[in-house]
Amino acid sequence: MKDKKLIFLGATGFFVLLFAVAAFVYNNAKNDGIEALAKENMKVFVPEHSPRIGQEDAKVYITEYLDPECEACRALAPAVKNILKEFEGKVQLVIRYAPFHKNSKTAIRALEAARLQGKYAEALDMLFHYQPYWGNHHNPKPELIFDYLLQMGLDLEKLKADMNKPEIDYIINQDEQDLKTLNIRGTPTFFVNGKPLAEFGIPYLRDLVEKEVAKYY
Repeated sequence: MKDKKLIFLGATGFFVLLFAVAAFVYNNAKNDGIEALAKENMKVFVPEHSPRIGQEDAKVYITEYLDPECEACRALAPAVKNILKEFEGKVQLVIRYAPFHKNSKTAIRALEAARLQGKYAEALDMLFHYQPYWGNHHNPKPELIFDYLLQMGLDLEKLKADMNKPEIDYIINQDEQDLKTLNIRGTPTFFVNGKPLAEFGIPYLRDLVEKEVAKYY
């Protein structure tokens, strides 16, 4: 029993540290010109090439710069989905990529190839679910990604071929360029209609979403 308590406390401490680090990185990545940039160039936050989840004509956009191999992105994914559900029909999630980890681009290519088969959101959920196995930083096994996506009924041969399409190269390259424009150094990083969060965290994300929703609905 004592061993179990130690394991639990250790895991809890890990996530507290994880979010503390994410908060520090987030706050250091913000700059005063971001909102001005949103007014001048909204494509940095809502480009045509990015995958979207939620109502297509929703007027409030959550832009999330994420890394499929990022533990914090995985941990916060359910809370982001809850916000989309709470404001259903009024908010959509726009996903931008921040491939900071070693196997991130392999996962991103697989996700984009799954999008071509109409199963992007399901594929993202699947990769987050199994991230501790394929994306373990001590013993990564990116080849497992294909086993997990095969469970979804995807055409695996087509998926592997599509992963090398130049359109996917463009998406990754453009997202990396916009990372530099926004000086983003950590994931996940959120914006709502181009506005940065006051502080890092789901409560701050939800508050900003609520304020933006009130402007349009």
